[in-house]
Amino acid sequence: MNMSLSRATTFAVISALAMLWLAAPSWAQQNVAPAAPSASPVQQAPAVSQAPAAPVQATQPAQPTAAAAPVAPTTSSDATAAREGTPLKATSVAPRELSPWSMYKDADVVVKAVMIGLAFASLVTWTVFIAKMFELTVVQRKLRRALAKIADARSLAEAQFALGAKGSVLSSFLAAAMREARLSAGISSDAGIKERAASSFSEIVRAEARRIRLGMGLLATIGATSPFVGLFGTVWGIMNSFIGISKSQTTNLAVVAPGIAEALLATAIGLVAAIPAVIIYNHFSRVTKGYMELVSRASGAAGRLLSRDLDRTHISSHGSSHSRAAAAE
Repeated sequence: MNMSLSRATTFAVISALAMLWLAAPSWAQQNVAPAAPSASPVQQAPAVSQAPAAPVQATQPAQPTAAAAPVAPTTSSDATAAREGTPLKATSVAPRELSPWSMYKDADVVVKAVMIGLAFASLVTWTVFIAKMFELTVVQRKLRRALAKIADARSLAEAQFALGAKGSVLSSFLAAAMREARLSAGISSDAGIKERAASSFSEIVRAEARRIRLGMGLLATIGATSPFVGLFGTVWGIMNSFIGISKSQTTNLAVVAPGIAEALLATAIGLVAAIPAVIIYNHFSRVTKGYMELVSRASGAAGRLLSRDLDRTHISSHGSSHSRAAAAE
């Protein structure tokens, strides 16, 4: 019986150990799962202990590192591109020299053509100014001297002799008067001779006006059209600038400013060509008007000399007729 009791006891102990061995894994998992939250206080303890050390490090000079490099601000378009995964476009533009010559070289072909045309128009304006100034000065001085020479002349022949071979519009008036008097020899109507001479004088005055105004129409055209030609170049250049903005997909002022500056340069050149042309045209209009008044004085002087010659001719003819009548008696 004792043998059977010992056997039963041994079997019970073995069964209890087997049950404990089988229950050990589940008990271990129950103990490990709640242990996870308790690890955070243990891990945060070093952070709390290291917190007072931050002010001590702030007093030391910071060493330059690659992480301290300034970060360029991103625009909304860049942020959108980053979210969508598309590559960002670089909007930084190298500084350009905005001198007139560099803007001309970088301009569009049409804008360059406009600039060249306006520069040529400005050159023509100053060429006409120099030529007309010299011409008007010479003809005015020559006509004044001619009028002074014939001031005391008593006949057409005497006035023509006083002038000599020097060509002036007064010489043309005297030649026309003498030709009309010669062609009208034997005609007793003085009014008809004077009328025909006045018609010849009018033709000479109109021809002289056309000659002296040569180039004035060109100045008027340049002064009136140059601003609009420059504006055309500006509109064309700004149109190209907006096309460039749409292609580059940026409104950065450094990108669009050179194109707009090149366009505005065309307007500036147009004003440079137009303003002097208008001023020179107005100046020559006043000078030409003064010269045409001198031409009118020369026409009147030639008409007076013709009238004197006609009166002398009639006096001499009447005197000869009276002498012949007295001799017959």
